[in-house]
Amino acid sequence: MLQQQQTRTNSRGEPYVIGPTGAPLTLADLPPRDTGRWVIRRKAEVVAAVRGGLLTLEEACDRYSLTTEEFLAWQKSIDRHGMAGLRTTRLQQYR
Repeated sequence: MLQQQQTRTNSRGEPYVIGPTGAPLTLADLPPRDTGRWVIRRKAEVVAAVRGGLLTLEEACDRYSLTTEEFLAWQKSIDRHGMAGLRTTRLQQYR
């Protein structure tokens, strides 16, 4: 289930969406390109950015060296189980 958010613009003219924590999320707020440790919040931020139109799926996969399947798995986990579904330690429980 793809939930599309509307992209908004802040006072500096930067596009943003509401991130997983409820705070505004701009391109500058996204995880660094060389992120090696993917914690729940970072995964959820990338999914929110794609859903909100800050990044396309292709841009996100290229930027973070993800496969389309990996990103779609994150998105599916959020849809089914919320942010807790992104936990790698609970992977078997949520599948």
